[in-house]
Amino acid sequence: MSLTTKELTYARAYLKMAKEWAKLSYCKRKQVGALIVKGRMIISDGYNGTPTGFENICEDKEGDTKWYVLHAEANAILKVAASTQSCMGATLYITLSPCQQCSKLIHQSGITRVVYSNEYKDKSGLEFLEKAGVELIYLPDEQE
Repeated sequence: MSLTTKELTYARAYLKMAKEWAKLSYCKRKQVGALIVKGRMIISDGYNGTPTGFENICEDKEGDTKWYVLHAEANAILKVAASTQSCMGATLYITLSPCQQCSKLIHQSGITRVVYSNEYKDKSGLEFLEKAGVELIYLPDEQE
């Protein structure tokens, strides 16, 4: 499905906001931001980082990401789960396409569309979402 001009304008705006959220991440290797939108209302946001109560250092001494770092979309979905909102029929706007593990969360949460601006090296998460019937829209960053 292609986006109308108006939908494209909103999609780019939401991706820009997700990019701003990404800047809040303490992770050095990658900073990823996510927004969950339902009916043009932002119902959640997230960025990659350590769990609540942990030191905000995402990488180990070798520079590898620690195993317990939460991805941006997982943080956003967990925020919705802790609220009175629901992801059913929502759109996820994210600055990096989802990994395998997050793709399962996206599908199970009821998100029906994922709009992303950068592609993760492993595309198996996208392949899973496509197979699950989640609409995928790739909108690369615009050159400013």
